[in-house]
Amino acid sequence: MSDGLTRRSFMGAGAASLLLGAPPSPLKFRLTDVTAAAGIDFRHNSGAYGAKYLPETMGSGCAFLDYDNDGWLDILLINGADWPGHVRGGPSTMRLYRNNRNGTFTDVTKAAGLAVEMYGLGVAVADYDNDGFPDIYVTAVGQNRLFHNTGRGTFIDVTDHAGLGGRSSFSTSALWFDFDRDGLLDLFVCNYVRWSPEHDVFCSIDGKSKSYCTPEAYHGSTCWLFRNKGNGTFEDVTAKSGIFDASSTALGVAMLDDDRDGWPDLVVANDTQPNKLYRNLRNGTFEDVGVHAGVAFSEDGRARAGMGIDAADFDNSGVVGIAITNFADEMIALYRQGRGGVYADAAVGAGIGQPSRSRLGFGCSFADIDLDGHLDLLAVNGHIDESVRNNPGRMPGAKGGYAQPPHLFLNDGKGVFRDVAATAGGGFATPKVGRGLAYGDFNRDGAPDVLMTTNQGSAYLYRNEVTGGNRSIRFHLRGTKSNRDAIGAIVRVTTSEGTQSRMVKTGSSYLSQSELAVTFGIGRQEKANRVVMEWPSGATQEFKDVKPGGYKCTEGAGLVALGGY
Repeated sequence: MSDGLTRRSFMGAGAASLLLGAPPSPLKFRLTDVTAAAGIDFRHNSGAYGAKYLPETMGSGCAFLDYDNDGWLDILLINGADWPGHVRGGPSTMRLYRNNRNGTFTDVTKAAGLAVEMYGLGVAVADYDNDGFPDIYVTAVGQNRLFHNTGRGTFIDVTDHAGLGGRSSFSTSALWFDFDRDGLLDLFVCNYVRWSPEHDVFCSIDGKSKSYCTPEAYHGSTCWLFRNKGNGTFEDVTAKSGIFDASSTALGVAMLDDDRDGWPDLVVANDTQPNKLYRNLRNGTFEDVGVHAGVAFSEDGRARAGMGIDAADFDNSGVVGIAITNFADEMIALYRQGRGGVYADAAVGAGIGQPSRSRLGFGCSFADIDLDGHLDLLAVNGHIDESVRNNPGRMPGAKGGYAQPPHLFLNDGKGVFRDVAATAGGGFATPKVGRGLAYGDFNRDGAPDVLMTTNQGSAYLYRNEVTGGNRSIRFHLRGTKSNRDAIGAIVRVTTSEGTQSRMVKTGSSYLSQSELAVTFGIGRQEKANRVVMEWPSGATQEFKDVKPGGYKCTEGAGLVALGGY
């Protein structure tokens, strides 16, 4: 497939100025590493002891959530565990940090009932029973767990009660969405390969010492789809929904409305297998149109090693595009939809392809970091095997090293991105073995802050301080006829400079979840002339002359200013 038209459209005036050597404009934001100052003290445990088990390469995810409904974002960090027979210390568990509303956090894991030892990988957060409090689903090697929020600051494990027990898996990313639009959130779970310690495969680069295998060494494993029955339990509809695919090696999943029919679709990043685009047929079933839509393979027809994924209207065209991180030497994919609903990879022309070619990418997210009204792209990177230090010429993708700098691609609004990670501040560009990535406004100043995890390493929290007078409008949606979290709602904001759109969504990135509130940077504009909200129920609301700040919007009611963001 040729992406010539797409590349020409992306190589506009902004690209020309870069090619001519014009100096880039100064950044209108600055990141500060506040991990230690905020009281975040976490280290991921992969369980590695020398056996080179495949899950040890995966890292773990992170999430921004407001578990106690006080209006301030809390942080959840997922953790692995020691392997049986090779316990080296005390139990390692996920960690829940409560926001103290002053820039610091308190570890409340034990008090919240989440000090549960498991080999955790990913997380998806949403209010699946519409009781007003967010619940937590943790994916794992072994049994995934569903933790129900009691509304009293604690969680209880309801996995078996919900009908989700008795399933041993190698699950990765997950998301909540209302695929049948009945007002109840359903659950989609990515599974990687069929692996267990008892069926571990010996792989080697030099023919002697063991190395981590690629997924081709194992059989794939289908993703799962569970329909919410509305009584606290779920029904496995994987087969009858058309999702079943035993060849899948899924690592990331994002929600989007690909055909703009008001029904949620899914795009899945597969590792060395074709990516999937599951189009919702509005009758309880899905059709994989990934090949026809142009997202299954690279431009030269190869299945890449897809890791993280996100979908958003990154060019303010009203049409959603897709970013997928891949293995080293494969570069990030940036799919833009063209005629007939067919996507073309615009990564090279957009300035993203070449800078990402030597990196091995994992979590990625679209977020308007500088609040100029154009979505930027963040991606974290890191190799899967620390022995690249000793085998730089023999290890695939070793050129970038084991720890690798993240990307922060700033969108110039004319189709071109430039990587400003090195000048973003706070040591953001320091090489890390990056895995999970999420964004959320934890200090309520209107700008998205950044949370990331590393494999066998620390988590990092970066406070984002926007300068130059750029402001934002943030909406916290609450459904009534729709699911309470308004997952699937689309908000469109129009200023004198054009229209932006955002979808309320869970999942995306890699093993992680960002905040549910939607943020619109409006630069130095005084207001949004028009705001339109399209709810999953089919209802539409419109508001005029909305000023910068944070707002709560309940379906069928007006906007309520939150006093800040």
